[in-house]
Amino acid sequence: MKTFHGVFLDVKPLDQNDLTLEHLRSAFSRLDSYENTPADQVIHRLSGAQVAIVNKVQLTADVLAASPALKLVLIAATGLNNVDLEAAKRLGITVCNCSGYGTATVAQHSLMLLLALATSLPDYQTAVRAGRWQEAGYFCFLDFPIVELSGKTLGVLGQGELGGAVSKLAEAFGMNVITANLPGRPPKPERRSLDELLQEVDALSLHCPLTEQTKNLIGERELSLMKPGAFIVNTARGGLIEEQALADALRRGHLGGAATDVLTQEPPVNGNPLLADDVPRLIITPHSAWGSLDARQRIVDQLVENVKAFRSGETIRRVA
Repeated sequence: MKTFHGVFLDVKPLDQNDLTLEHLRSAFSRLDSYENTPADQVIHRLSGAQVAIVNKVQLTADVLAASPALKLVLIAATGLNNVDLEAAKRLGITVCNCSGYGTATVAQHSLMLLLALATSLPDYQTAVRAGRWQEAGYFCFLDFPIVELSGKTLGVLGQGELGGAVSKLAEAFGMNVITANLPGRPPKPERRSLDELLQEVDALSLHCPLTEQTKNLIGERELSLMKPGAFIVNTARGGLIEEQALADALRRGHLGGAATDVLTQEPPVNGNPLLADDVPRLIITPHSAWGSLDARQRIVDQLVENVKAFRSGETIRRVA
């Protein structure tokens, strides 16, 4: 292709003006970049382009059909739910994603959340800022529970690359790690059933994809099976946990605490049960677990690799 025109429809979630993008730009004869693209502008901005790069902008069947020059879609993420893959196949459009770029970053975030829950870190930080330590009269201030993770059992749901990385970090803290068979996947004899795992673990960490089989995987019944005082951490997808049920379990004091980096709607412009002021022992981070400079630069580097492979007649990380 003499002209190779690419359009990056939503670069802002990826680049905070701290990434090296020169190699990506040089892979095209022309690359147009937009911080974000409203739905009603997508078709217009893709006009004449051979390549669309998206992070979370939706490429529906109608958008793809209205972009006849389009030959390649690059997803600047692992998740595929924002691109109509069936339509892409039907129209002969290659789709490639990025993978494995944030394993170390998300794994450390998962353990950070678990450690913060186990040590009551947010409570202690708030208390110190409020002057409560200064008024305690003792050298130490121990108003909130501190749980030692060594010897405790961590249940990991999803034993891919990320779940495996979290397991290794947890084992380094002396935790016993167990896994469960997930719905929609072939069972493995070394894994527990989900119900068995939930009753055994002191903490649960979610790392499985959101599918029809895993939507609301953890609901009221599942939460009730967990030990009193158990922790739950979700750095996977918001829809894995039924959010109202989690809020209610925390209010009842059944769980020792919960932490999530993800919600069902992001950003939560229409509110969310977990954002209520009266939900105790809850940490929420804004889908930032993946966002280290290192991880985001790896995405850019993989986009470059995907483009170069496509231009040479090959494809890597192809999903459609």
